[in-house]
Amino acid sequence: MALRRRLRLRLCPRLSDFLLLLLFRDLVWVTTAAVSWCVQWPCHVQKSTFHRSPPHLPAFTFFPPPTFTTFPERMVEGCLVEAVNLKSSNRNPVVHEFESVELSCIITDSQTNDPRIEWKKIQDGQTTYVYFDNKIQGDLAGRTDVLGKTSLRIWNVTRSDSALYRCEVVARNDRKEIDEITIELIVQVKPVTPVCRVPKAVPVGKTATLQCQESEGYPRPHYSWYRNNVPLPTDSRANPRFRNSSFLLNAETGTLVFSAVHKEDSGQYYCIASNDAGAARCEEQEMEVYDLNIAGIIGGVLVVLVVLVLITLGICCAYRRGCFINNKHDGESYKNPGKPDGVNYIRTNEEGDFRHKSSFVI
Repeated sequence: MALRRRLRLRLCPRLSDFLLLLLFRDLVWVTTAAVSWCVQWPCHVQKSTFHRSPPHLPAFTFFPPPTFTTFPERMVEGCLVEAVNLKSSNRNPVVHEFESVELSCIITDSQTNDPRIEWKKIQDGQTTYVYFDNKIQGDLAGRTDVLGKTSLRIWNVTRSDSALYRCEVVARNDRKEIDEITIELIVQVKPVTPVCRVPKAVPVGKTATLQCQESEGYPRPHYSWYRNNVPLPTDSRANPRFRNSSFLLNAETGTLVFSAVHKEDSGQYYCIASNDAGAARCEEQEMEVYDLNIAGIIGGVLVVLVVLVLITLGICCAYRRGCFINNKHDGESYKNPGKPDGVNYIRTNEEGDFRHKSSFVI
């Protein structure tokens, strides 16, 4: 009866081990072998089943060695070489403003009991420390705790906390001493009350534009308009309920444009700005659509023309009657008549009155 033994072998990929296995193939039936490949990364174990078939003919079936996604830097002596490796349970956390969030950084492999841990914040092209020398740094001090050895929890997050955060670990006792992982934190901000502009009165058939704007929410909010508490579609032609209206709503900019208003467009209007963090609305404002009174306009113009004609006739009559001519004469003008240009008057002793002496000067 052939000797059967079960051996659990931990083998390095060396030729001598393989030859030794072949020498004892008639005496040994290996049911399971654990093959460890000696590389810089943590040992990878793959179980292989060895059997002989038929029983009288020893034969071995070998499974291929494990495949590495990253080729190790070098082969080293020994069967176990550790390297520090990091992972995160959530590399893209999304949180609402004023809530708490965890920045996950987990050491999966390391031979160093007390590695050095640092957290850095990357925002607007600048890098600042968040956790350094076992202390929370910067604007996160006072509202950030360390979870375990490497993770962080931020309390009462604000919109300024949206950034890239890098966890860096240095393990001096590992072949690969440094590893890092980057986490992108997104803080969503609820919109504030939007600013709405609604025209108070618009004549029938004219265009009208209603505007709604909000600048605090993140991500950028979408806008919706309501008339008498009824939501308006983006295009009035798409809903038979609004077949008597003609408007277009831009949900990205919050603009509601009527190409030609009708009497049915009168009512109370308000706008809602919303995103994933919440929603906010403005106060209701009334828009009145009125008919143009053509007869009244023509009558008013005729009245103005009649008034202008009457005023003109009155002025003409007054002018003909001499109301605008000054008939009052100054008494001194008879005593001292003005001297015409170029005429000299000389008074003599013999004459008791003025005598003309010189003529006009040409």
